[in-house]
Amino acid sequence: MKIHEYQAKEVLRRFGVVTPRGVPVFEVDQAVAAAESLGGKVWVVKAQIHAGGRGKGGGVKVAKSLDEVREFAKQIMGMQLVTHQTGPEGQKVRRLLIEEGADIRKEYYVAALTDRATQKVAMMASSEGGMDIEEVAHNTPEKIIKVFIDPLVGMTDAQGKELADGIGVPEASQAQAIDTFKKLYTCYMETDASLAEINPLILEGNGNIKALDAKFNFDSNALYRHEDIVAFRDLDEEDAAEIEASKFDLSYVSLDGNIGCLVNGAGLAMATMDVIKLYGAEPANFLDVGGGATTEKVTEAFKIMLRNPNVRGILVNIFGGIMRCDTIATGVVAAAREVHLTVPLVVRMKGTNEELGKQILADSGLPIISADSMADAAQKIVAAVAGH
Repeated sequence: MKIHEYQAKEVLRRFGVVTPRGVPVFEVDQAVAAAESLGGKVWVVKAQIHAGGRGKGGGVKVAKSLDEVREFAKQIMGMQLVTHQTGPEGQKVRRLLIEEGADIRKEYYVAALTDRATQKVAMMASSEGGMDIEEVAHNTPEKIIKVFIDPLVGMTDAQGKELADGIGVPEASQAQAIDTFKKLYTCYMETDASLAEINPLILEGNGNIKALDAKFNFDSNALYRHEDIVAFRDLDEEDAAEIEASKFDLSYVSLDGNIGCLVNGAGLAMATMDVIKLYGAEPANFLDVGGGATTEKVTEAFKIMLRNPNVRGILVNIFGGIMRCDTIATGVVAAAREVHLTVPLVVRMKGTNEELGKQILADSGLPIISADSMADAAQKIVAAVAGH
């Protein structure tokens, strides 16, 4: 789950990280009132969408008068903001953050994330703040400093000092920087985040350290522990198909290909996508129906997949352990009939009640293509889509 910048800053402030003062607004008329309440002579009008690169796309403007605040708010609110993370279709701006201006002397990057190789938390920092960290990693990897934090020990002052020295924080500001790093780590751990990023973390003219922008991703499996974070969820920023899938306990992620995948088990789903790519095609989705799929769930899964206009065929790949093959077969037949399936369908089933499941498919009278192995299934769906 992702949240907006202004929400991320609220989370950071709970843990003592200093951020600029700002007011979220949902209408243009609220923008000027927000600027007046903040005071000062310079304000920043910032689009709030779940994507980076907003400034390059025209979604961040510096206003030097209340009239400019209103004008920029009019320009940004409701625009279809296109960034390198939104894709060419862009994302509609429905919220703004009106924020006080900042006296920026230097911009840094810092983020906490889980490093699965070491089973520790990696705290990354760079002197190249305000840039895409992927670009920095590609062009100047030596400018990214990492420390690995043992969760049983926590982040130490020595590790904070290593980061501060590595990115060139002036001596007079290092205590604040180290304090910010440690608070960011604590925030990351206590909110069950999968990413906690401040970009840029700025050094102001007076030497203070402040989080000028922030981004959080949270582990969805842990959200039951964080009702306050769940309340930040903005469904307008999420894929409609993924929202619909979640209502039926289906794990669904839209992709760019044309072969829909219905699989039970996340590992098998990933392997299925891999084998589709191996035989020269691209999956249209990740869809895990889980171990307790019912006919209703399978039918809904078909409906969700077929809402994607790019889908030209469907591959069902089931391992019948807890999930019985005959149950899936019954669901597949019912779903194919209900949605009046017009694209090729390949089904591969192995495990409990496998033969009964195959017999149900054969007796349905539907043009379902049966496959015995994953390679066989992938080859058949790729060929069927190519000839459809």
